[in-house]
Amino acid sequence: MSTRWYPIYQRGNPQLRVFLPNFWMKLIRPTEEQPANVVTFSVSMGMTKYDVRNYLEKIYKLPVVDVRTRVAMGDTQRDQTYGYVTKKDDVKIAYVTLPREEAFTFPDIFAGKAEKQEKEEKSLDESKEGFRRFLDRNKKRPGTPGWFSI
Repeated sequence: MSTRWYPIYQRGNPQLRVFLPNFWMKLIRPTEEQPANVVTFSVSMGMTKYDVRNYLEKIYKLPVVDVRTRVAMGDTQRDQTYGYVTKKDDVKIAYVTLPREEAFTFPDIFAGKAEKQEKEEKSLDESKEGFRRFLDRNKKRPGTPGWFSI
């Protein structure tokens, strides 16, 4: 179901009209341990479990066995200065069960991060060592600029 209003009559070719639903789905990392064939999505509040199933089956051609949804209540916070209460928006979470032979692993988008960080630390250590050698070389001439050396 869409909340957009479409005109009843529109001039021109009717095949050029495009239906754009207000539905969205976001893949989220599960907070607790789940079976390999269960995928967690954050979906728009207007979607039902049947909408989630049709969305995944028709658009992404995923075989869906079961869909369970729940509404997670948003956090409430009290302002320290003025004392008013604010509440974040509620979120609907859908747990989609795939067939038993299907296994979903959350993509590791930071796979090479450890190697890259190690390389950056090595470069930083080399530059520190070079600066230390420069200071040791110019210990007897304090205050002279780096370009003024023999």
